[in-house]
Amino acid sequence: MNLFYDPEIEAGTEEFQLNEEESRHACKVLRMKNGDHLHLLNGRGTLFTAEILDAATKKCRLKICASEQQKSPEKEIHIAVAPTKNMDRIEWFVEKATEIGVTEISWILCRNSERKVVKNERIEKIAISAMKQSKRLYLPKINELITLKDFLKIHPKGAIAHCFDGREQTVLKEIFQATNFPILIGPEGDFSLEEVQLIENLDYKGITLGENRLRTETAALVACMQCVFL
Repeated sequence: MNLFYDPEIEAGTEEFQLNEEESRHACKVLRMKNGDHLHLLNGRGTLFTAEILDAATKKCRLKICASEQQKSPEKEIHIAVAPTKNMDRIEWFVEKATEIGVTEISWILCRNSERKVVKNERIEKIAISAMKQSKRLYLPKINELITLKDFLKIHPKGAIAHCFDGREQTVLKEIFQATNFPILIGPEGDFSLEEVQLIENLDYKGITLGENRLRTETAALVACMQCVFL
């Protein structure tokens, strides 16, 4: 059954009008007609089964036949990463991390960051597409870009992956916490030494993601995968 997304639908809704984008996709692209059935997500854990009452290409009206609420994820997987210069790499990470089970993504601006602007509108569309493709019922929260210092004021504890030798590091499974525990991944040039020292002076622990040196987006995805399997 075809899967659609509209964040406006709430549990208990009996009739609903799809937004214009999804209405066009259902009625113009897929050529769905009155009486056809579809599944609808709100990104907050509810799966709706609906019947098309009026297959209008801009205002597709639905009758909600049934709904099912999925429990919230048992653990938060929050990856805070400095966005790469190449947007394709950011988008690749968001797509794969959404499929795997990330619950929150934050963009952080560091001293060595080469990208200082991220337009979340396209990023969110990629996450929505990945959520639908992987049949996830929860859309990850994607935060706006902020400085590392401002991020640390909001999140005073977590883990940091960096490439500096001679500093204490452990494996993620030894320290991971299920809530309020972001994992920091630096930019292509890594965190500066001053940033690492600042972070370690807070309630952050250094982690290793393996023996190989990883690209920023690869390290972020590996951290996400490790959290999923803990």
